Amino acid sequence: MRLSVVVPVRNEADNVAPLLEEIRDALEGRCEYEVVYVDDGSTDGTLDRLKALQRGFPRLRVLRHARCCGQSTAIRTGVAAARGAWIATLDGDGQNDPADILRLLAVREAEGGEGARLMVAGWRRRRHDDWLRRVSSRVANAVRAWLLHDGTPDTGCGLKLFPRTLFLELPYFDHMHRFLPALARRAGARVVSVEVNHRPRTRGRSKYGLHDRLWAGLVDLAGVMWLMRRSRLPEVEEVGRER
Repeated sequence: MRLSVVVPVRNEADNVAPLLEEIRDALEGRCEYEVVYVDDGSTDGTLDRLKALQRGFPRLRVLRHARCCGQSTAIRTGVAAARGAWIATLDGDGQNDPADILRLLAVREAEGGEGARLMVAGWRRRRHDDWLRRVSSRVANAVRAWLLHDGTPDTGCGLKLFPRTLFLELPYFDHMHRFLPALARRAGARVVSVEVNHRPRTRGRSKYGLHDRLWAGLVDLAGVMWLMRRSRLPEVEEVGRER
């Protein structure tokens, strides 16, 4: 298994089938892959629809949180269970375009292939959200870039590609998914941003409010700054024994 597509969802019953079909259309016959959906304590029909979809799509695996634990925890659950050496993450609301996974894979090949210590991050240059969400995201990205020097114009994009082993090395905390590029750079990986398609939400509503993102983001930003300032990346070389 070369690629695992990890999709965290909460109360996205109307989106799971269309998005899964798009993932299949994008990847089938182009790479060896699996799709790992993590149901983060949904209270609608999301889980039942995922179970029904499994019958016609053997590449689909479904994991479930008994209660809502948040997007970062859902991503971590999916990555930990994944069988692929590389992980592609997608938001479950349908605003990320699964066809862009191929673009990220092409960048990976150009930057060193499967052995690269690399994170490819999506960049939603043209966002299809309401004005408040666009403005708040622009401000948050500017502040993060200024304080963390992560060199990433859009850390909040759910579309990312990275080695499974790299992700599992990163410090885990709630809301960590918003700081993945900075954490990857802290671990010595390169981060490349790629412009990707962003689509308007056509079904359902956002499950994570701007108020929650603002206050959690301020606290987490201070914590990530602390981590960045105390990281040390030694240059290691193996010394052979004299014969």
